[in-house]
Amino acid sequence: MTKNSAVPRRRLILLRHAKSAWPEGVADEERPLAERGRKSAPVIGAYMAREKLIPDLALVSPARRAQETWELVREALPKKVAERDAPDIYEVAAGNILEVIRTVKPGIRTLLMVGHNPGMEDLASLLVKEGDADAMGRMKEKFPTAGLAVIDFDVEGWGDIAPGNGYLERFVTPRSLD
Repeated sequence: MTKNSAVPRRRLILLRHAKSAWPEGVADEERPLAERGRKSAPVIGAYMAREKLIPDLALVSPARRAQETWELVREALPKKVAERDAPDIYEVAAGNILEVIRTVKPGIRTLLMVGHNPGMEDLASLLVKEGDADAMGRMKEKFPTAGLAVIDFDVEGWGDIAPGNGYLERFVTPRSLD
């Protein structure tokens, strides 16, 4: 798939949760968003709405910071998006996340995953073979909190996604949108 290809058959949007706080005595899964995260998540949501990056389904880590990120992003979207908690993407390796993706039903064309590093960054690196050169450079440099990778696939179904068969259509961060 190249930038000039027709509409992708499948689109995966990877969103790392926004910046979280580290309150003392709070379990990792219960950490809330920090002030910076509460500001950056709506910026990403507004960008997604403006660019028509609207998922058919959002799979969201059960961790509080991921849930709060999704709530703030979702508020900016123009339509209701089907969503599901995805405990299998919390604090796991890229290969585990890929297995979750491969189980998505064929009717879903655009899938959003809201999760954590290193899983999101490692998954993007695993799946992407080519893409927009500037986006590739920025993503390889760092996949910060609230980073958003849009990866297109020319495959029939989610089960056909494999390492190296994705095209990085874009990679944005709240800072790059300022």
